[in-house]
Amino acid sequence: MTRTTPGPGDDPLDPSQVRRVCAVLALGGVPQADLQDGLQQVRLRLLERGAGGDEPPRDVGAWAAVVASRIAADWHRARHRLERTAARLGRLGLWNEQVPGEQEARLLALTVAEGLDALPPAQRQVMVLRFYADLTVPQMAVELGIPEGTVKSRLHAAAKAMRARLRVDEVV
Repeated sequence: MTRTTPGPGDDPLDPSQVRRVCAVLALGGVPQADLQDGLQQVRLRLLERGAGGDEPPRDVGAWAAVVASRIAADWHRARHRLERTAARLGRLGLWNEQVPGEQEARLLALTVAEGLDALPPAQRQVMVLRFYADLTVPQMAVELGIPEGTVKSRLHAAAKAMRARLRVDEVV
């Protein structure tokens, strides 16, 4: 049996697989309004798998169902994360449901602030000087009285820690 890669405009899932994916998403608690988005994510992951040179799954329906269950779990994590953040921002008096896009911006700002607070003082200092004071590496070295190499290594370590923090919090 020869496997073919779907061409442009072809749906990589047949109608029975689409129904199965939607059922898994719905049983996983994804609201009806978000089912099509979840279905598109499954399609995209299947297409990405093919574009990456991987063999198509032996049983596309089973593979799609597993991916759909993971998407449902991700949807719940994201919803709970947003609820926790809304509660934290609500306690600070910073949450406004009426302004579109404000929640995401505040979530990112809060996560960055918490990430900066978690950094060691020397790393936090160079991050603030670089990204808030907009100083260059040579300017920071002069300001802090340390070699440029030390500034660079602290920036590298701080940026790595911040990236990890933003990934753990699933902000990026």
